[in-house]
Amino acid sequence: MFKATPNPPESVTDSLSALKAAKTPRKPSTMFMVAPDIDTESLLGNACESLACASVMLSDFADLLEGPHRNKVLGIAQVVMLGELAVNRALDNIDPHE
Repeated sequence: MFKATPNPPESVTDSLSALKAAKTPRKPSTMFMVAPDIDTESLLGNACESLACASVMLSDFADLLEGPHRNKVLGIAQVVMLGELAVNRALDNIDPHE
C-alpha cells in the first residue's frame, strides 16, 4: 500500500539532527565554477546564447518525436524560450542603447 506521508522521526534526537543539517550552509562544488570577476553583461550574454542553443536542440529533437512525447519536448522548449526572453530583457535593461 502506498503511503502519502513519510514516517515521523524515530526520536527527538533524529529530528534535532535533521534541523541542524537543514541550517548548515551549503558548500557548492568548485569543479565547475564561474569566475567571480565576470561582469553581469557577459554572464547574461552567455546565458542567452546557451538558452538559444538549447531551444534549437529541443526543437530539432521534437521533430523526431510524435504524440505526447513531442508535446512534452515542445513545452520544455517553450520554457527555455521564455528564459531566453527574460535574459534578453535583462541585457536590454543593462544597456538599452544596443
